[in-house]
Amino acid sequence: MDVYSYDPSLVLSFILTVMRVSIVMFMLPVFSTQNIPVLVKAATSIVFSLAVWPHLAFSGADMPLHPFSMGLMLLGEVVMGLVLGLAVNFLFMGIQAGGELLGFQMGFTMINFADPLTGNQTGATAFFLWMVALLVFLTLDGHLYMLKGFAASFKLIPPGGLFIGETLLRQILHLAAQVFVLAVKIAAPVMVALFMVEVALALVARTSPQIHIMEFGFPVKIGVGFFFVGLLLVIMADNIEDFVGGLGGLFANLLRSMSPLYN
Repeated sequence: MDVYSYDPSLVLSFILTVMRVSIVMFMLPVFSTQNIPVLVKAATSIVFSLAVWPHLAFSGADMPLHPFSMGLMLLGEVVMGLVLGLAVNFLFMGIQAGGELLGFQMGFTMINFADPLTGNQTGATAFFLWMVALLVFLTLDGHLYMLKGFAASFKLIPPGGLFIGETLLRQILHLAAQVFVLAVKIAAPVMVALFMVEVALALVARTSPQIHIMEFGFPVKIGVGFFFVGLLLVIMADNIEDFVGGLGGLFANLLRSMSPLYN
């Protein structure tokens, strides 16, 4: 048996599939964290590519011959993976932004953790809400909707066929605006409750000057903040459930706006 005989079209087809899988996988919220080593991400991408290659694969004839064309195709894959990843990451960014506002109001600005998404320092409440949101997202099978949208990209967007138009830019701007809307929805109830606590402490300070408001106020604010954060988890779970329910339509609209078949 000649072990050196191989079909070049199959090899090129597998390379194109690995390129699409690896770039998109590295942009997903679960795999984009810096807590996962790069070797583990690469091994996961190759194993996943081997699993989907018999069912989802590009033709080896789509591989460009010129290095410049190959670079453009790789850049298009990066942009597509970035758009699909941002569509989901905007949800977690909004939750983290709301958690930062809560941490500031509760007095947790001096307690920071390493943000698993960016590696930067983030507040304790923001990190806690991010972890809860990720667990709820996985519990509601949000990752399956992401994989379904990823599988649809093989049919709608061929290698090097990414289309960037006005519709795509409008959708990204709309998703970016939802970050601030979600942050306000999460932080507003707790911020109102903490504001009422501040008003009550101010009245106590005026009526009873002998009470040390600084020593008495911090435990009260933290206790009230934790109580309303517990109630906030229900509201946050409902928002995540609505987001996951519309994730299939969101990915479909994004892929159609990037597909040359619909433009």
